[in-house]
Order: sequence, then structure tokens, then C-alpha cells
Amino acid sequence: MAETLFIAPTVIGYIFILCVTGYTLFFIFTHHEKYGIKFTAILNFVTIFNTCMLYSTLYFFSVIFFFSEGINILLWKLSLVSGFIGLILISLIYAFLKELKKIPYFPFLYFMILFGFFIGSFFTPNSIQLSLNYSNSPPFLILDISKINYTFNFMTGFIISIFQLSFVFYFFYSSYIIYKKARDKATPKGLIINSFIFTFPILMFILYVMFQVWIFRELYIFSLWINLTSVCFMIVKKPELFSELTNKIYYINIYHKSGILLFSYKFKTANNEVDSTIWGNILIGINHILSEFVDTKDQIEVLQTENSDIIVNYDNCGFAVVLITNRKNAILKKLMDNFSEEFRNRYKNELQNLQDLNKLINVSDFKEAKDIIEKNFQMYL
Repeated sequence: MAETLFIAPTVIGYIFILCVTGYTLFFIFTHHEKYGIKFTAILNFVTIFNTCMLYSTLYFFSVIFFFSEGINILLWKLSLVSGFIGLILISLIYAFLKELKKIPYFPFLYFMILFGFFIGSFFTPNSIQLSLNYSNSPPFLILDISKINYTFNFMTGFIISIFQLSFVFYFFYSSYIIYKKARDKATPKGLIINSFIFTFPILMFILYVMFQVWIFRELYIFSLWINLTSVCFMIVKKPELFSELTNKIYYINIYHKSGILLFSYKFKTANNEVDSTIWGNILIGINHILSEFVDTKDQIEVLQTENSDIIVNYDNCGFAVVLITNRKNAILKKLMDNFSEEFRNRYKNELQNLQDLNKLINVSDFKEAKDIIEKNFQMYL
């Protein structure tokens, strides 16, 4: 009976992380539009599935059940491969939080070389060995997980340790860069805290590799599950994190259907390059856009340039909202819908008076639109 005390926490932890993972994956699948673009949602989904579900399952079966020496070592090796793939995927998330789809060549080339050495180390003699203090005939359930242990030769253990330490340094470096670049310094604090928490399971696994004592392995998996739970919580609680850190808005302009500019707002991220490359495209397309006010309620048009996206939300009340951003996404669409509705309600009388195109338009009537913009697009200020 006392032996079951060793297995119970691992089983409970495994069931718990599966439940957390299942809910997180379901949330990402059903709320993928909250992550800005489909690529972000897919990256998070694949990372959580691999790191939480696949890796945890391979680890669980390699320490709780004994099938045969060959099968168990294979399961343990597959768990290590899944774990390191998970680290690479997490590092991609950090990289894309700095700048979407911009992968820094040096660290990732370094990681891939190490990953190649790691796979190659499996083919060295006695790269991973299994020690089992049970006399039963396989297969059987291991009630006392202290009786099963995996050991590494020097080359495999050294590569694993260097690999994991490299990721720790990269996570801290990336967190610092993200913090420096963030508009709102409170946004990336959770990321920095998570990087600190992540050092403990990494340290435990390195200690396990060095001393090959099972207690370090169990401390590693429990601390890792706690860390992954916090990651899942962050992904579910704040899915718009990607857009807050990487999305930029340059301008918001509000046009009357006659083509007259009612109000213009310039964000701090705008620069002279943006001015010169996109305004010509806007002027070419604006006449066509402003002429399509029939049966176009709640529709969005996008004009794409080399360095930016121009999102146009035009309303039957006779105005169009033109937003210039580095990248369109579903969050911006929702914010523009909310802004257009509030602008329409706030200036309902003024817009009705402007139905007569021969009437003089006083754009100063719309100066308070600044407050509505700053209210709805606060995360981008």
C-alpha cells in the first residue's frame, strides 16, 4: 500500500494536465479569431498539444508501465524528442511575440544543430539505459516509480544539458526584448515571470541527467506541469497577447462619402516611410471605396501594400473608417466595428445633416472623435 503513494501524485498530475490541455485546445479551436490571425492560433494549438499532451503521455507511460526494456527506452527517447520539439516551438512563440514570422537565424540555426547532435547521440553506445528493480514479468504497472530509472552516457547527457540551458538564456533574452518593445509594460510581465518559473524544471532535469536520481525527475515533471498550467492560463485568459505586442496601427482616418476627410488620427508608431508608401494607394482606391455605400453595412475591404494593410470599414450612414496597420487581424476588425457604431451614435445628427452633398461641411464638428479612437484602440496607443 505504501508503494502506491509514489505513483498517486504522478497519476493525478497527469490527469490534471490532460484536463487543462484539453480545455485549452478546445478554447483555441473555438476562439481562434481572438488570437489575431490564424497562424498564431495554429502555432499555439500545436505547441500546447505537443508540449502538454504528447510529451506528458510519453513520459507517463515510460515511468508508470514496464513493457520491455527496448519499448520503454524507445518511449523515453520519444518523450525527450517531443520535449525538445516543444522547446523549439515555445522559442518560436517568443520570437513571433517580438515580430510575427521573423525568425532570428543565428539562435534557431544553433538550436537545430544541437537538435541534430541530440538525435545523433541516440546512436552512440549506451546512450540511454534503463534500470529496473522489479522481478515481475512484463508487462506490469510500476507502483513504486523510484524502482525505474533512466541513465545517460556522457555525450547524451552533455548535449541535453547544453540544449536546455541554451533555451533558458534565449527565453530570458527574448522576454527582455519583448518588454523593451512593448507599448504597455504590464503586458509582457506574465511572460517574464513564466520565464523565471521555467528555469526550475530545467534545473531539475539537468540535475537528473547529472546525478541520475529519480527524485529530480519527479520534481522536474511536477514543476513542468505547474509551468505549463500557467502557460495555458495565459493563453486562455489573454489570447490577444500577440496582437498587443506585435500589431501596430499607423493612422485612422474618417472620410465622408463625398471624399472629404472628417478626422485624422496619427499613432506614435507611424513614420515617414509609412507616409510615402501607402498614401498614394489610398488616394487611388478611396474614390471607389466611398462610392460603394449601398448594401455594404458591416463589410470590410482590405487594400494591401508591401509593408502595410489598409482596412476600410464603410457605413451606410455616409462615412468610411480607414485604418492603416502593419497587419490585419480579427481583433482590429472587431475594434473597427465597435468604433464605427460608437461614432455613428455620437454623430448621428451631424451625419444626417451631411446627406445633402451641397451643404457646407464643418469638420471641426468631429474633433471629439479623438476620444472615441483612444477609447476603442487603447491597446495600440
